[in-house]
Amino acid sequence: MGFAVLKRSVSIAGHRTSISLEEPFWEGLREIAERETISVQALIGRIDAERGEQNLSSAIRVFVLNDVRSRLEAADQRTGGAP
Repeated sequence: MGFAVLKRSVSIAGHRTSISLEEPFWEGLREIAERETISVQALIGRIDAERGEQNLSSAIRVFVLNDVRSRLEAADQRTGGAP
């Protein structure tokens, strides 16, 4: 199962950059941004500011993965871990 890598340009801290991510990660970013009522660009800016030396695309993937894990863990706690 493969996903197309999509390259998008964003402005971060006043400079333009291109980010290449698989479509599911772009979708995840959009969902998180909607939930937090901020733009995708603002969310990427926040990830960029907190990533340290990590590659930005990798930092975004890890951020989206951690968000999914947190939501699954919260759902498990609400249901008592039942499937």
